[in-house]
Amino acid sequence: MSPRGPRKPTAGNGASGRRAELLALAAEMFAERGYRATTVRDIADAAGILSGSLYHHFDSKESMVDEILTDFLDELFGRYREIVASELGPRATLEAIVVASFECINARRAEVAIYQNESKYLVRFDRFSYLADRNVEFRKLWIRLLEEGMREGVFRQGLDVELVYRFIRDTVWVAVHWYRPGGELSARDVAEQYLQILLDGIAVRRRKAARSGI
Repeated sequence: MSPRGPRKPTAGNGASGRRAELLALAAEMFAERGYRATTVRDIADAAGILSGSLYHHFDSKESMVDEILTDFLDELFGRYREIVASELGPRATLEAIVVASFECINARRAEVAIYQNESKYLVRFDRFSYLADRNVEFRKLWIRLLEEGMREGVFRQGLDVELVYRFIRDTVWVAVHWYRPGGELSARDVAEQYLQILLDGIAVRRRKAARSGI
């Protein structure tokens, strides 16, 4: 992984708090407008400051999105590792990871949107090579979990684990485009319904008719 540029130092809690406010504002703008369409001046104008003042906290727009994504991914994958380390078993681990993912969409919608929408563009730059590393880590986690579940008889034999992994990944994270915090359904409600569909399907299972002597 290529080293990233140093973060600008902060002076005390006031500067640190202002930095966090600016990052939160930038994250919302990157998520709504797109990273490339958002300029440093746009962020400064929205914050009510001059562009030059923004450079007291960050040396570039790239530094801002870098910090947004690294903090988000460190938190998300830290949670995934905690779940895996709990050794809950394949099905319970799958359920916990899906719930954690939806809770992440609920709590950090802007960061998830940036990750989903901008990764393909950003990963071309050495500074953001860690995005590819995270994708590899995420895939390995799911493939290992699905294969373990098949070995233990928890998941059906003969599953194409690559296909199942892609299905889970895409259908979970696409929710960032329609799910809105504070709506009728909580993140856990959505996760539980999703898991029911994923694990049990949507078709009614008909019981086989009892054999008769007729």
